[in-house]
Amino acid sequence: MPELFDPIGQKVDHVAPTAEANGANGVEEDFQPVEEIESLCMNCHENGMTRLLLTKIPYFREIIIMSFSCEKCGFQNNEIQSAGTFQLKGVRYELRLTAMADYERQVVKSDTATVKFIELDVEVPAGRGQLTNVEGLLTTIVDDLEAGQEQRKEQAPEVYTKVEEIITKGRAMLAGEAFPFRLVVDDPAGNSFISPDMRDGVGKWEKREYLRTPEQNEALGLTDTVTTGLDDDGNIVPDQIYQFPASCPGCMHPCTTNMKMVDIPHFRQVIIMNTSCDDCGYKSNDVKTGGEIPDKGKKTTLRVKTAVDLARDILKGESCTLECPELNLSVNPGTLGGRFTTVEGLLTQVRDDLRNQIFEADGEAGSERQSDSLSAAERQRWTDFFAGLDKAISGEREFTIVMTDPLAGSYVQSLADDPGKLDDQMTEEEYERTEEEEEELGLSDMKVEGYEEDVKKEDDEEMKDS
Repeated sequence: MPELFDPIGQKVDHVAPTAEANGANGVEEDFQPVEEIESLCMNCHENGMTRLLLTKIPYFREIIIMSFSCEKCGFQNNEIQSAGTFQLKGVRYELRLTAMADYERQVVKSDTATVKFIELDVEVPAGRGQLTNVEGLLTTIVDDLEAGQEQRKEQAPEVYTKVEEIITKGRAMLAGEAFPFRLVVDDPAGNSFISPDMRDGVGKWEKREYLRTPEQNEALGLTDTVTTGLDDDGNIVPDQIYQFPASCPGCMHPCTTNMKMVDIPHFRQVIIMNTSCDDCGYKSNDVKTGGEIPDKGKKTTLRVKTAVDLARDILKGESCTLECPELNLSVNPGTLGGRFTTVEGLLTQVRDDLRNQIFEADGEAGSERQSDSLSAAERQRWTDFFAGLDKAISGEREFTIVMTDPLAGSYVQSLADDPGKLDDQMTEEEYERTEEEEEELGLSDMKVEGYEEDVKKEDDEEMKDS
């Protein structure tokens, strides 16, 4: 059987047979070997061999690992591609590295993703897909920069000096002498990934989903076909369902998006959107809050004690961080998008999404058919985590939900007799947004009053200079 290596040079085992693969006679019926395809070597233009392996990344999805080798000239090349299609939204991962153990985090970089080490001030544009870890990713970047230094030294000494500074800092980072620093993977196709750890706190590992710009859709070969339906005055009618055509992000066939504006009492208006595709079965739900941006953020705390509390309505905005300290649960902004559901429904979705990422797709939840890449200690930690989450969902234990939203666009239903008041199990507090939050939300440079004067001053200065 031929050997296959991933992009960081580690041997990849063949796909394990399924539980039904071994029959009564011990014959492997469903075992799929590595696919081999004879293909042209781009180095010597003789025929080499491309090997393809479909495998599943823990916490992520299936990918195709491709390995090419040429026996004539010795040329080798490795890369990965997503086995699925473009996702509904783009995705941005950020990992804050603080210890050598963080270098072991697995990274999937698709061919549409850009990679940036912020403190190193180096950005790798979209290109070849990679399956590696943080150490392998940073090592590749530093080695690539180092490879062209001799030529830069002769042709562009100034560039050589600047690149040498980056290489020195990169080597220091690899040696563990420059913590902390941040890694960002931004993929408009939504097919890249940095593996999480259940012990990560807020700010350590972050995933943000975002709507692609028309330019990004065009670069991916997608087209915007969405139109809106309004009344004669151009306004959306509350509680009326609007339907408009769209393209399914899964199979690109025509589908329908449903939209409805709902007025939440003592809160604000929200828009609920649902997209479903009859051809491939794709479904998505999202909630957008309306109105102006408030001056302050809001932190809402709910103590969940009974099944009645599990039935409370809850709106989690896209910018909201959700924490349950007793359950060791932390959901970063953008991870689930906007959701309008119940407390039970929100926790159930978090649990199901995590299980789908951690356990094998064909394994039963809670069964032993988990990823072979999980260590025994890590498997036990996840088992204990899900056991606690299951008890909370079934109302067998008390816990606290803390929702911190810098845009104050999140909401929990109050059970107080006086409408608009909070019950004894809830607290709300406003807080001043941090500079980092203002920057991430794009509010730092936003000016809605007096901008005409600034424009006039700029015009006057330009006229003086000319």
